[in-house]
Amino acid sequence: MKLRTWGSAALLLPALLYASGCHSYHIETTVENRTGAEIRLLEVDYPSASCGSDSLAAGATMHYRFQVRGEGPLKVLYTGSDGHQQQIDGPAVAEGQEGRLQIVLLPAGKAEFHPELSPRR
Repeated sequence: MKLRTWGSAALLLPALLYASGCHSYHIETTVENRTGAEIRLLEVDYPSASCGSDSLAAGATMHYRFQVRGEGPLKVLYTGSDGHQQQIDGPAVAEGQEGRLQIVLLPAGKAEFHPELSPRR
């Protein structure tokens, strides 16, 4: 009888946690290198942290999932094949937002940002 009670409790616990509002907000991010050449030292800065890669080949994609603490603008930094560092300002994000963000790196230090994010909380 005790085994059945513990089994029922184990099945009920996830439902209770979900109903109590335990939710982790994340932004699924994709960075696409369409610059036409490999880039080095890629960094995506967001409020309270950053993510990145040592290099990203031409045509390659990097996937990353992050959680925002605080609020502020995104920044993308990388070193191009010509050795020049690029810094590109992106959209502002805030704690509690979730969804998807596509960042497309283009030639000449340009970028497109395609956010599909929930409203700020």
